[in-house]
Amino acid sequence: MVSRRMTQGLGGHLGKLRLVPALVLTLAIAACATPKAVPPPAPRPQPQRPTPTQPIPTPARPESFAELPGWAQDDHAAGYEAFRTTCGVARDPAMGEICRRARAIGPLDGPRARAFFEESFRPELLIGDGILTAYFSPEYEARDRPSAEFSAPVRGKPADLVGSGIPGKDALRRGPNGQMSAYPDRAAIEATPPGQALAWMRPEDLFFLQIQGSGVLTYPNGRRTKAVFAATNGRTFVGIANPMRDRGLLPANNTSGDAIRGWLADNRGPRADEVMRLNPRYVFFTLAPDDGRQPVGAAGIPLPPGRAIAIDTARNRLGEVFFIDGVAPTLSGAFPTYRRTVMALDMGGAIKGAVRADLYMGHGASAGAEAGRVRHTLRMHRLVPKVGQAR
Repeated sequence: MVSRRMTQGLGGHLGKLRLVPALVLTLAIAACATPKAVPPPAPRPQPQRPTPTQPIPTPARPESFAELPGWAQDDHAAGYEAFRTTCGVARDPAMGEICRRARAIGPLDGPRARAFFEESFRPELLIGDGILTAYFSPEYEARDRPSAEFSAPVRGKPADLVGSGIPGKDALRRGPNGQMSAYPDRAAIEATPPGQALAWMRPEDLFFLQIQGSGVLTYPNGRRTKAVFAATNGRTFVGIANPMRDRGLLPANNTSGDAIRGWLADNRGPRADEVMRLNPRYVFFTLAPDDGRQPVGAAGIPLPPGRAIAIDTARNRLGEVFFIDGVAPTLSGAFPTYRRTVMALDMGGAIKGAVRADLYMGHGASAGAEAGRVRHTLRMHRLVPKVGQAR
């Protein structure tokens, strides 16, 4: 988000803004509006798109595809399909030319997709090691009324909040006399009555929904709504994995999303609230009908699972193509490597630095379990168009 968007591996996006609206490492969501039969449907919430800026140049070293670890083993057909269906977001004319060619060609099998990439791009290594985390679009139970278990309100954007609070945007509070001040932190917001809550959730689920930036809410009667990112309070995201490890609440090698969420659920109440309030960032939502589609990232298009990343838009551009090399996981149960071609389609408040990526895994429990275990050492290879000027 547009995050996350948890642990440092859940730190994404939102974390992702990780998924700025609709948005998945790193948790937040929102949803809805149902029209009557006669009036026309209410317009769907639109993604909060970042203001275009010129990224800070990043030192890079030219290289060959033969130097990319795992390049030959990647599923190039899947990488090409993700490129072909999302490349229209790139503003670079050279990328636009390659995009038009790919769309004219249509789908390709693995060998021909690999040849397309190698003929169209040249790789360059971004200097330095970074961190790969992951995020997902969660699905959580919700209620229309509060209870002892479902005690956390899903809040819409407050009337006194000016701005969106996404990276590069302010979030200020307008006082009764028009004076502006910093918007309150999580603890202060949670101490304020919610007014007309959009829904009610378990506190730990809402916390993770806010990290992810978007998700789906399910109700006992089978109703489903999508929770879509509306705004944040503008505070800096602070992951709670390291503090929980340092306090001895979780072992050093098991600060995954599942482990954190389990501890928060087992200690629901003042103890868990105190830990969650270590993260001052708070996300507000809007509700929309659940259309079953993947969430929309900061680039304004649905995110292809496993092939979209959130980046720091101060250092890299939305629409760029990268080959990521994630190795040496620090969390138990993680896949040993993540090596694949991905598209930069999202951004997140916790994603900072040139060599930093938050990989979108998809929606649902299995995607969440995998995303929560991703914290790998990362090397990023930008695929630069061979035609025209890439940057």
